[in-house]
Amino acid sequence: MSASRVPRPVSRITQKDKKRAQLIAQRFAIEIPGEPVPALHFSTPYQCVASIALSAQTTDTNVNKVTPLLFETYPTPVDLAQASQIDVEEIIHSLGFYHNKAKNLIAMAQKVQSDFGGEIPRTMDELITLPGVARKTANLVLSESFGIVAGIAVDTHVFRIAHRLNLSRAKTPPQTEGDLCAVFPQNQWRMINFWMINLGRTICDAKKPQCATCFLADLCPKKGV
Repeated sequence: MSASRVPRPVSRITQKDKKRAQLIAQRFAIEIPGEPVPALHFSTPYQCVASIALSAQTTDTNVNKVTPLLFETYPTPVDLAQASQIDVEEIIHSLGFYHNKAKNLIAMAQKVQSDFGGEIPRTMDELITLPGVARKTANLVLSESFGIVAGIAVDTHVFRIAHRLNLSRAKTPPQTEGDLCAVFPQNQWRMINFWMINLGRTICDAKKPQCATCFLADLCPKKGV
């Protein structure tokens, strides 16, 4: 299967599942209204890729603290492609895993320069060839930088909530994406990521979900788990 296609659903999606998913989406739209506003600060596709890559295993707030200097020092992929790893590590060292992150950032920039003329590519198949870029990152870059909705970005929050709501029983993020894309219509895919991340950060905590105050409690088969 081409990487540009949404992964096949793992769970058997029924009409009952789709009906409940629409009730969930309607509730989300009421409780979390408005257009998504990225928590990461970026203004170009290059900055979007770099910011999301840096956000692994840390908070968006922490990423936003280091990216102004990073992008001032290396304003384009061409500039970053020529960077010293030690210099990049010095800028991003507070984020953790900075050795691998710096290595991947530079390798990403080098590939963008050598294979794509210094411009971030606009397709899923091309984006996931970049070091450090998997489907989640590619989905977000396509959506936030190019207005292309190719799937649902599944991070730790989306994965957890999809399973707690029993919208997926898949074991991996790509398989979970397939289930979610099957149960929700495409015109809701971008919002699903935004809504579930918001819920995960505010109410549906990994260890201590606040089920008593959750607006989806009556629709959640795993309430309290």
